[in-house]
Amino acid sequence: MSSTTTTTVTTALDTAAAAPIRTRSMGKPGGVLSKIHTEDYREIRRRQHQHADIVIVGAGIVGCAAAVAFGKQGRSVILLERSLKEPDRIVGELLQPGGVNALEKLGLRDCLEDIDAVPCYGYQVSYHREPAHIPYPANLTDNSSPSNPPEGRSFHHGRFISKLRAAARAAPNVTVIESTVNDVVKDSYTNQILGVQCTTAGKPDCYFGAVTLISDGYASKFRKSYISHTPEVRSKFWALELIDAVLPMPNHGHVILSNAPPILIYQIGTHETRILIDVPENCPSASPKNGGIKNHLLNVAMPNLPECVRPSFQKAIEAGKLRSMPNSFLPPAVQKTPGLIILGDAMNMRHPLTGGGMTVAFNDVLTLSQLLSPDNVPNLEMTDDVLKQMQRFHWERKSASSVINILAMALYALFAADESTLTALQNGCFRYFQRGGKCVSEPCGLLAGLIRRPWVLVYHFFAVAFYGVWCRMLEGPVWRMPYVLLIESVLIIWKAAMVIGPYLVAEVRS
Repeated sequence: MSSTTTTTVTTALDTAAAAPIRTRSMGKPGGVLSKIHTEDYREIRRRQHQHADIVIVGAGIVGCAAAVAFGKQGRSVILLERSLKEPDRIVGELLQPGGVNALEKLGLRDCLEDIDAVPCYGYQVSYHREPAHIPYPANLTDNSSPSNPPEGRSFHHGRFISKLRAAARAAPNVTVIESTVNDVVKDSYTNQILGVQCTTAGKPDCYFGAVTLISDGYASKFRKSYISHTPEVRSKFWALELIDAVLPMPNHGHVILSNAPPILIYQIGTHETRILIDVPENCPSASPKNGGIKNHLLNVAMPNLPECVRPSFQKAIEAGKLRSMPNSFLPPAVQKTPGLIILGDAMNMRHPLTGGGMTVAFNDVLTLSQLLSPDNVPNLEMTDDVLKQMQRFHWERKSASSVINILAMALYALFAADESTLTALQNGCFRYFQRGGKCVSEPCGLLAGLIRRPWVLVYHFFAVAFYGVWCRMLEGPVWRMPYVLLIESVLIIWKAAMVIGPYLVAEVRS
């Protein structure tokens, strides 16, 4: 589509939209009826003329929340989704308390109800079968207290998405359409994104908007063209659904640490429990010559599980419903393409071990909707104003996202320790949690998305490193202490810096 043609179409639609609104506002019925007529016309404009203020690609976590947020502000929104059937995925099943808070601020807390969601009050970490309780800290939110602690939720992803889509359909100024987006529509002279090309009901189609917001997930087809970074896959999570599993500590996530890669377990329904087994790239025990992933599950993962979980795990393996997903790292990037915004996993990913993805997503939508509100940007056609707000968005989101991003990647490096200095850090981390007090409440507050101060993360990470040195000194005979102090301490602290440093730099530079 040429620049001239697209501009003419858009201008004509704007003029056509404005005329009936002015006519109705001058009639006798008054403001209320005028508003109804205006909303009706906007619906016609979206469905027949296929034009809106914002076109959103992907009716997932980000897309639905953004549609509701902008629709409530009076923006006209078209939400496009390839399939509106309830999805069946192994991602997006654990929402941390910080994400619950953001969901409530977006007016979507009701989406957690009537989906058999399970309350989550923290974690139990098992380190070589030795447990440590890590509860979400109280008094970090307005409505929390020792008797009413912060609460996360775990659930079936598809049920939650269905509730979010229902909320989007019910939101004012939002039209939800089942359509497959194939490409963007671009002004060839200015590179302004004007909308998207789609296939709707088997026929070629287009939708236009002042802003096109793309949230098409970790396998985004648009990322490569507009985001400067490329995802790095560190491992895969292999998932099973356990039926009527008995957990050591109900209403808590469970992290199993041993000499093998980490395992994550959390309940997602009255009878269903999700188990995620981390398998690094080129893992010997999962190689085809050693029997593949089934060998790893039976001979490496299962012996490290709590005894009470093994029967349901064995049955799940026999049922054979095993699925996998890549665990990726993708640092955020400043977005400078006029008319285009990319959000969610398409723009920023971290290892899902800490379950922070949806918390980042909902906080991003909350921040973006505030920055692009009519008070800040009255007209989204003013591209320069939108780009200025996107620059602000990149930095303002970091108070919520950077802590979760860095923590997820750093903890995974420790929990998947495969050499001596990392093992010392892993041991130091677990023993640090056992100290209690702020040694457990603040790290868990960071993980929960309730503490948004990166310096708190850096402080505790290096405190763990020094405590790891102390634990090494206590392990060995007295004659080894000089070696630990002079050699191992330097190696452990240096390793800690090498673990967390690249992610700190990525957040600052990106």
